[in-house]
Amino acid sequence: MKKMMIAFMAVWGMVSCTKERVLNEPGNLVPRTVDQDPGLPSIFVNNALLHAEAFGHPDSTLIVVIHGGPGSDYRDLLTSKSLAAHGYRVVFYDQRGSGLSQRFPHKYYTSLGRGAVDLMYDELSGVIAHFRTEVNQKVYLVGHSWGGILAAGYTGKNPDKVDGLVVAEPGGLKWEDIETYVKESRSFSLWSELFNDAGFIEQFISGKTDQHEILDYRAGMLGSKNDITGDDAPVPGNAWRAGAVINAAMFEVGDKYHPDFSAGLEQFQPPVLFLYSGRNKVYTSAWAQHIAGAFKNVQLCKVQGVGHEGIIANSGAWSTITEPNILKYFQSL
Repeated sequence: MKKMMIAFMAVWGMVSCTKERVLNEPGNLVPRTVDQDPGLPSIFVNNALLHAEAFGHPDSTLIVVIHGGPGSDYRDLLTSKSLAAHGYRVVFYDQRGSGLSQRFPHKYYTSLGRGAVDLMYDELSGVIAHFRTEVNQKVYLVGHSWGGILAAGYTGKNPDKVDGLVVAEPGGLKWEDIETYVKESRSFSLWSELFNDAGFIEQFISGKTDQHEILDYRAGMLGSKNDITGDDAPVPGNAWRAGAVINAAMFEVGDKYHPDFSAGLEQFQPPVLFLYSGRNKVYTSAWAQHIAGAFKNVQLCKVQGVGHEGIIANSGAWSTITEPNILKYFQSL
């Protein structure tokens, strides 16, 4: 019996090693990206192939919806494509290194230093330019979480190129506020579900730097219910694929250079719609007012009954609270 067990373990080990050698191949653990699957809708912007699609008449006012992360995707924001039925052109895109967009090495971002943030601004400019049909076409930005931070930072740098801005629970606009929010919204005890999940996964699958498929898979597996931010357990199909490398790289850049995403916002004249949720324990009314203080003219709207993700992703909250307030805001511009 002992010899049989040794033989079984040896065979199992060889099979496991064989399997591990192919884990990092496209399509085995996570969906293929647009550069691996030409059947996916894509655009080429600033030397990156991005997963993107748009709804509504091409000549209508442009609404660019910007997902969170860094490294998430726009799938759970597709609820907002209903804005197209109200006469808008609604654009979605996965940022480079995120969702189903093309992947890049960790050093691709960190080697740029402060310029890594500018890279994301330039990408947004490229997306707008790609979908814009004429020079006078208005542009509205709708950003959720990190997408709200990115949208605000872009608006501060380009106040004359944005006609309307909606941000949904940006963690912060100054780096110290971002650090505070991330720490308080993701803190967990040693024996929490997240810690146990992380330790369990590490026993069976680990990835080296830039092994995107493995690292993205691990990042997706670590998603869990978050009682702090008021989010229920992830619903299967709400996301395509995590971008683990860009997430780690952008936080590394942030920790080193402390970018200020509020710079220049005092030059933005139109009002800003600021959404925050009723179930996020970190995003109190006081915190929302603190972050919103960076804007010259801001309207705060609390979306009751949902947490951080549900502001847009929850179809009930979207149809009864979020969308009506966004439409009212757009119509006032």
